[in-house]
Amino acid sequence: MTDLSKYRNIGIFAHVDAGKTTSTERILKLTGKIHKIGDTHDGTSTTDFMEQEAERGITIQSAATTCFWNDHRLNIIDTPGHVDFTIEVYRSLKVLDGGVGVFCGSGGVEPQSETNWRYADESKVSRLIFVNKLDRMGADFYKVCDQVKKVLGATPLVMTLPIGTEDDFVGVVDVLSQKAYVWDDSGLPENYEITDIPADMVDDAAAYREELIETAVEQDDDLMEAYMEGEEPSVEDIKRCIRKGTRDLAFFPTYCGSAYKNKGIQLVLDAVVDYLPAPTEVNPQPLTDKETGEPTGEVATVSADEPLRALAFKIMDDRFGALTFIRIYSGKLKKGDTILNSATGKTERVGRMVEMHADERNEIDSAQAGDIIAVVGMKNVQTGHTLCDPKHECTLEPMIFPDPVISIAVTPKDKGASEKMGVALGKMVAEDPSFQVESDDETGETILKGMGELHLDIKVDILKRTHGVELTVGAPQVAYRETITQPIEDSYTHKKQSGGSGQFGKIDYRIKPGEPNSGFTFSSTVVGGNVPKEFWPAIEKGFAGMMDNGVLAGFPTLDVEVELFDGGFHAVDSSAVAFEIAAKGAFRQSMPKAGPQLLEPIMKVDVFTPEDHVGDVIGDLNRRRGMIKDQQAGTTGVRIKGDVPLSEMFGYIGSLRTMTSGRGQFSMEFSHYAPCPANVAEAVIAEQKEKDAKK
Repeated sequence: MTDLSKYRNIGIFAHVDAGKTTSTERILKLTGKIHKIGDTHDGTSTTDFMEQEAERGITIQSAATTCFWNDHRLNIIDTPGHVDFTIEVYRSLKVLDGGVGVFCGSGGVEPQSETNWRYADESKVSRLIFVNKLDRMGADFYKVCDQVKKVLGATPLVMTLPIGTEDDFVGVVDVLSQKAYVWDDSGLPENYEITDIPADMVDDAAAYREELIETAVEQDDDLMEAYMEGEEPSVEDIKRCIRKGTRDLAFFPTYCGSAYKNKGIQLVLDAVVDYLPAPTEVNPQPLTDKETGEPTGEVATVSADEPLRALAFKIMDDRFGALTFIRIYSGKLKKGDTILNSATGKTERVGRMVEMHADERNEIDSAQAGDIIAVVGMKNVQTGHTLCDPKHECTLEPMIFPDPVISIAVTPKDKGASEKMGVALGKMVAEDPSFQVESDDETGETILKGMGELHLDIKVDILKRTHGVELTVGAPQVAYRETITQPIEDSYTHKKQSGGSGQFGKIDYRIKPGEPNSGFTFSSTVVGGNVPKEFWPAIEKGFAGMMDNGVLAGFPTLDVEVELFDGGFHAVDSSAVAFEIAAKGAFRQSMPKAGPQLLEPIMKVDVFTPEDHVGDVIGDLNRRRGMIKDQQAGTTGVRIKGDVPLSEMFGYIGSLRTMTSGRGQFSMEFSHYAPCPANVAEAVIAEQKEKDAKK
């Protein structure tokens, strides 16, 4: 199949438990891809095929699958909802052309749906909205539409209305065609009939249709003028306008239903085909300069006749070896081709290519622009690398991954396991760029770093089950940082004379606090050649090398500016090495005088609690040194937003469940670094010194 206008690359994303995976299952059943519907409740869904996913009933990694609807090819990615796996959503959005945002009919716009919506806005991905679970207690389609407006600041374009609520939910009214789709009680998605709208909904349906047309014709001035004069546009024209508005993110066609009860999914599939863009209709990916990362002004035009340009967006290790998931933006890819990885400068030969259906695969011989496929057995490709035609080297806009905020120390239980662990961790880091591993040479411990407790918990579980490595796990550690609070001017001379040529370097410098998030910056204002220019990089390297080990407790130092303004050199004894050593000595000498300060990671916390427990939850967050920013009352409870230090949030889910009789939920993500209070800083520094003494 080569007609790109018939392709739809879409992702399904939402807050945890809104019903993404169940919706994906229903789509696969309707399109004939699977015959028996699986279920997240009993761990048999198609796209949640990891043991950990089946057990916990959550999605951990995004899974890709391909199916057909109305002669269109849909490449679908089911993404996780948990905040610890946000990177999976982020990297999936990067390679998709459209998405379906699923919202829970009773929960509405939940914290993680906000984060994912923000990511989709940044990636400029067109979306449909599907309000799911309308058969649930407290489900209210109209309330969710209001939340989309208020919380997300988006315009929902209502395309279907629910017939009945909660237990009486039987079907939907299609606003455009003014027909009702009613399902029977058999629970089968294909058992529905198209009837007239129920009498009590006729007026509502007409009002929503008028609103729909008014919003749609804003996309076309001629149609709008005609409409103002009382001429109604044809259904084709309205659909064309909706398609354009959806592509330009002017509004989001909004559907409703119940995936679990198989109601309303067909209309969503029709909408994917009718309104979401084909690969050729999306703004093409910008190409960037390999060295600077700045856009070059060129783009990867989606066409099979262009040179090959593809992005590796995910690496997965399974029983057959490493799979590299690729989105092809332009050109063609055939078995046996040699392609260039522009990040490493090395070429790779394409062996086997497969089309994925969750964890099953179908071998293919060729793929082209618009396809999402996997290649088996690539050696040096990592997430975010660009693969291209060796004759036309290019770099696609890279992916940005968040830094881990929490770490645990692990040691294998026996010697034999440590080699196995090394190999396994290598594979896991390649699969998940938000997971990092370091080894502490002095204690022999391996440090795993990740995005949250659940993230690391699952990594340890995968090591144990998939790779057979039993671990002893230490307590979670917080990634503290250091900075300085006062400017200081100082001088340092390094000289060493012991027969033969000596070493000499003198530097006069100023150290001052930098802007927040500026990292380390170095500048030189030396005039008159007192420190020759060729030694400046060595001085910068000396200071930069010391930034990883702060003077308080050995944590990396942030936001420091160093200015070299004078110094001295010796015609024979001065060398780059001498000046680098001088800079290192200068760091040790001056940083303790510059008011060093410990910084701690602050998390943006979003807690949902029933109304009766609001006082307890706020009191508890205050005890954890939290700053409450906002409170919003909903129909089923209250959302409390605040900033809380990560060190106070360990095991929070347990306390929250106890306080709210198991009904509370929360999500958190990293916000910023802030100074530690003196008593906390003293305890952290004392603990680090004790560790160093043990070493």
